Amino acid sequence: MEASIFTKIVNGEIPAYKVAEDDRYLAFLDVFPTAKGHTLVIPKQQVDYLFDLDDDLYLGLMAFAKKVALAVEQAVPCKRIGVAVVGLEVPHAHVHLIPLNSMQDMNFANKQQFSKAEFEDVADKIKAAYKA
Repeated sequence: MEASIFTKIVNGEIPAYKVAEDDRYLAFLDVFPTAKGHTLVIPKQQVDYLFDLDDDLYLGLMAFAKKVALAVEQAVPCKRIGVAVVGLEVPHAHVHLIPLNSMQDMNFANKQQFSKAEFEDVADKIKAAYKA
């Protein structure tokens, strides 16, 4: 199996705006976000499809995503954090955590653009709010 772009991020081959990490999971900002603070949460183990994860890895991913979502919610003013799993663009299971103020914030066709400084700022705020 060829390494996914997410596996390359895990391996340090590609840079990312990491916001939380433990031995099995990683969370980083989506570089093609629908909203400021849009975060991706992945298992470090490359598995293409979310529902192909074994139960332990799946439940751990969701528990890790919850902790990250609470940090995103503290760091980015929003009404709530939306959760989406699409799984078509990258063959590596991942959960989207998206700060929401309207339903439009979940529209994956509406990609936002932010500067490196803006990405770094929001990443730092999420990292500061994250409680392992």
